[in-house]
Amino acid sequence: MKNHMFLTYPLLCFLFLSSFVNGQLDYKYYDTTCPNLTKIVRNGVWSAISNDTRMPASLLRLHFHDCFVNGCDGSILLDDTSTFTGEKNAFPNRNSARGYEVIDAIKANVEKACPSTVSCTDILTLAAREAIYLTRGPFWSVCLGRRDSLTASQSAANDQLPSPFEPLVNITAKFVSKGLDVKDVVVLSGAHTIGFAQCFTFKRRLFDFDGSGNPDPTLDSSLLGSLRSVCPNQSDSDSNLAPLDAVTINRFDNVYFKNLMNNSGLLESDQALMNDNTTAALVSNYSRNPSLFSKEFAASMVKLINIGVLTGQNGEIRKNCRVVN
Repeated sequence: MKNHMFLTYPLLCFLFLSSFVNGQLDYKYYDTTCPNLTKIVRNGVWSAISNDTRMPASLLRLHFHDCFVNGCDGSILLDDTSTFTGEKNAFPNRNSARGYEVIDAIKANVEKACPSTVSCTDILTLAAREAIYLTRGPFWSVCLGRRDSLTASQSAANDQLPSPFEPLVNITAKFVSKGLDVKDVVVLSGAHTIGFAQCFTFKRRLFDFDGSGNPDPTLDSSLLGSLRSVCPNQSDSDSNLAPLDAVTINRFDNVYFKNLMNNSGLLESDQALMNDNTTAALVSNYSRNPSLFSKEFAASMVKLINIGVLTGQNGEIRKNCRVVN
């Protein structure tokens, strides 16, 4: 695809991983045991996108929500059982996390080609990468060999996932607790260049900001008008959808940052990036330099996908992503 950024980080992968998983992940992990893995995943993601243009954002969010809760271990994919309450119905995921069926379908095709070989976690990690690449975003190399968790935790998801209702300092602290930093907060927020948000996540900005009975004064007036038409001030509009980037809805680009510069961020947590000198300077840089954003988004994703991974004899290779073997 035209103007794609093709970025690889072989040294970063080794150095970043070596301190806590002894470098057991490898770019070539499945080269002999499942040589067509990337092609199978790419075809599955492409098929899903052709049926649903929201799917790239949904797969990336599913992956992010997996990695941010006790590491990238596929725990978000597990259904509840008699022994644990999983992450699917945690507040940040309930009625909003999507793409489970896409991962199921890809896993089924991978199992046909390479039975009991590839983890659900690696499939989700690759699917998120392919989804962004197929939406004209950057490409990053993925070290493979993650294993799947044996459990999941609703309480951990509720506690550890950043919320659009939280102040920037709290969101940043959650990123730092995962080994990320303030630049990663800004860069990964740029994923909101695609996808949609439900009205309840930003409605108070439209009608009753901070209990004042007035809209958020920082919100662009024309955007306010259009959002009020999508999200009228009544409870039955809470699940209506608005694009996070209304300018280039289905294209992964740097327009999200341009929107922030124009007071047109959708979520309060997005626009809050303009209220801090450090984050505002990064927003300004990315708004002017799309190639810089692409490069640094890929680099931040490489950090994200290696948080708390299970390798070696830890965890398992699930046969069905929804249940422990």
